[in-house]
This record gives sequence, structure tokens and C-alpha cells, in this order.
Amino acid sequence: MRSWIPTLARRTVASLAGVAVAIGLVVFAAAPVLAEPGAGADQAVAGDPAMDYFLGTGDKLRVIVYGEQDLSGEFDVTGSGKVSLPLIGQVQAAGLTLAQFEKEVADHLANGYLTNPRVSAEVLNYRPFYIMGEVSKPGQYPYTNGMTVLNAVAVGGGYTYRANTDAVYITRGNGGEVQYPATQSVKVLPGDIVRIPERFF
Repeated sequence: MRSWIPTLARRTVASLAGVAVAIGLVVFAAAPVLAEPGAGADQAVAGDPAMDYFLGTGDKLRVIVYGEQDLSGEFDVTGSGKVSLPLIGQVQAAGLTLAQFEKEVADHLANGYLTNPRVSAEVLNYRPFYIMGEVSKPGQYPYTNGMTVLNAVAVGGGYTYRANTDAVYITRGNGGEVQYPATQSVKVLPGDIVRIPERFF
């Protein structure tokens, strides 16, 4: 009569173990899959120029001083990195974001000219970018908003037969040359120097 008790106990334990495994699989499937640290980091290139874009020589700006039409207008960032504005003269622009430049202009105007000046600035034309290396027409080209590496290659006349189409090198600002994958997700910013390397046969 007692011989069936161990068998029943073994079956009960096996059933419970099966339920535990099933629950574990469900929990595992529901849990988010975490990417490895740094995954895709090689494509994380600064993108939208409107986000913390640093002004530079060759940019053309529209500056609006609210309530002061004579002080507003369109101005170029000169080779010295400054903008020549009515009344206040030369104001530093290169190396500043738009918000920092607006504050710089407002501070100059508030220094004996206007009370609580309100200033707004936007980039009308970005400075050009440069593409060199294994493209058909290397050189300087006008920048267009949202430009990517593949757009830059197309502007430069496309790849030469010697080009390495998998990689691109970008020099940005005062930094060194950095390698990135040649994909549509890699952005080009105004003033960038883009170099297409030669492939090894």
C-alpha cells in the first residue's frame, strides 16, 4: 500500500520542477535584452547641427534685437571669428553656441546702450565642409542641413575605384582624425574634413 507513495512524490517533484522551468523561461523571455556596452558606439557621431552647434568662420547669421530694427540684420562670421554688429562693433562668435553668442551680444548691448536687451540669432548659411581622398571631385562644398557621410561622397562625385567604401575619416574642429563606418547614420557637420581612404587590394 505504501509502495506508491515514493512514486507519487517523485512525480510531484518532477511536475513542480517543470513548472519552475516554464516560469523561468517566461520571465527570461519577458526581460529586456541588454546590449553590450559600447555596442553601436562607433556610429554615434554628433548629428543635428542645431544641437550645441559651435559657430565658426564662414557661417552667416541672422541677428534680431527685439524692438531695435536698426540693430538687427544678417551678418557673417569673419576670418577672425567675430561678427561686426551695429553700435557695438566686433563680437566674438567662433567657438560659441548660438545661445552663448546671443548672451554675448546682449551683454554688449546692456553695457551702456540698451536696458534688458533681448537677442535672437540663427544660422542662415553654414560654413562649408571638405571632402578629400578617394572621391572623384575632392574639394570644398556648401554644407546642407542633415548631411551624412554618404551624402558628402555623392557631392564629391562618388567613390573612385581605389576607395575603401567601408570606412571614413573625419577631422572635426581642433580634434584629430577619427575613423567611422561609412554609413548613412554617420553625420557630417559644417567645417568637417572628410577623408575617404584607399583600400588595400
